[in-house]
Amino acid sequence: MKVCSKTFNELSNTELYDIMRLRSEVFVVEQNCIYQDLDDKDQKALHVFGKKDEKVVAYTRIFKPGDYFDNVSIGRVVVAKEERKYGYGKLIMEASLEEINKRFSSVIIELSAQTYLVKFYTDLGFVPFGEEYLEDGIPHIRMKRN
Repeated sequence: MKVCSKTFNELSNTELYDIMRLRSEVFVVEQNCIYQDLDDKDQKALHVFGKKDEKVVAYTRIFKPGDYFDNVSIGRVVVAKEERKYGYGKLIMEASLEEINKRFSSVIIELSAQTYLVKFYTDLGFVPFGEEYLEDGIPHIRMKRN
C-alpha cells in the first residue's frame, strides 16, 4: 500500500471520488448507518490515504486544533472490508501520526472512536476519556494521545 497525504485542493477528482466511495461503502452501506458524510469539514482537512493497485483502500482525515476538536484530531478512519486482513488500519494510522508529527509540535491528538475499536486505538497509544455516547446510532468514545 502506498500512502499519500494531500489537502482538499491538492486531491484529484478521481482521488476525492475514490475516498468518498470508500467512506460511503463502509460507514453508510456496511455499517447500515444513514448519515450525512459530506459535512463541510473535508475542505479543512488533510487527507491521508493508502492506495493498492491504484484503488484507495485506507483513509483518515486530520484536522488542526480548533477545526474539529480543541486539539489536533483524526477522523473517518476507514479500511476497505476486503483489505482489513493486511494491517492497513494500523499502517494508515501510523502514517497519520507521522504526518501530525511533521506538521505540529508536541500535540495532543483526539479522536472519536467507535467503541468496538478501543483496543485498536489503545494499541496505538490512545486512551479513552469521558463517557460512551451515540453518534449516528453507533456507540463511540473520545480518545486522546499525547
